[in-house]
Amino acid sequence: MPVFNAHIPANRFSRDQKRALADALNQSLVQGLGIPEGDRFIMISEHGADELFLHPTFMDMQRSADAMIITVLIGAHRPLEDRRKVTTAINELVVEALGVSPDDIFVALIPVPNENFSFGRGELQLAEGAPRW
Repeated sequence: MPVFNAHIPANRFSRDQKRALADALNQSLVQGLGIPEGDRFIMISEHGADELFLHPTFMDMQRSADAMIITVLIGAHRPLEDRRKVTTAINELVVEALGVSPDDIFVALIPVPNENFSFGRGELQLAEGAPRW
């Protein structure tokens, strides 16, 4: 059910690397939260130098030109421990997939009530209860 949007610098990553990024984001849910692999909703948006701004040293980071922002719409029912697991998994798997620094991955989790997700057909499939996972 989580939805990812990875905001990456334009022309920094190949088509294969973008696919690896999408795979890493999906696996962060599988490994971190036990979510089925088919729960895969990922957007990758490239931004030019005048469209993506990440302070290079804020919070004592050492960000490079590969720095990215990953936003995740995630069920508001998730406890803090789940959110920690998924952000850790995102960082580890993206670092492994792309060879970027752990400092280059800014993650923002955006909690969304389950009843606000529609997987299609105009239905709110989770309005009556939490997902099975």
